[in-house]
Amino acid sequence: MGVLYGYYSAADDKDAARAVVREFRRAESGGRDQHVTQGIDPVVELLPAEVLITGRAPEDIRSDPRRGALVGVAGEGRVVAVSLTDSFRDALAAFDADLLDDVAMGWSRSSGGLHGVHGPDVLGLFLKELAGLAGRASADGRRLYCWIRP
Repeated sequence: MGVLYGYYSAADDKDAARAVVREFRRAESGGRDQHVTQGIDPVVELLPAEVLITGRAPEDIRSDPRRGALVGVAGEGRVVAVSLTDSFRDALAAFDADLLDDVAMGWSRSSGGLHGVHGPDVLGLFLKELAGLAGRASADGRRLYCWIRP
């Protein structure tokens, strides 16, 4: 089936860690605001999209202490949760939704690690879902995270 990535919002790192432990124990999301996908790792594959949306240089994003920071582990490491940057959340929440397909096109052509796994249509849908999540998180003062389960 492949690795699953669940992008979600939480109040803070402790809430995000509690969420990943709860999710590991249940098959369903329990109503959590999230988007689950395959093949879009928040550290490797998401970087080109974050560069395009925030306008930040890749090295600045890589050095952000929130990028990919481990916040939770469950099931003896079978599920982990990492944080996304607040600058990405804010930029994505404010980004013009009509331009997300253009970002997806540029992202699909980048050398960010997708290696043809997802085309621009799939990436565009993913970005629209993530933008909605980012908008709701920003409005509620929440942060973005991703749980990862092989």
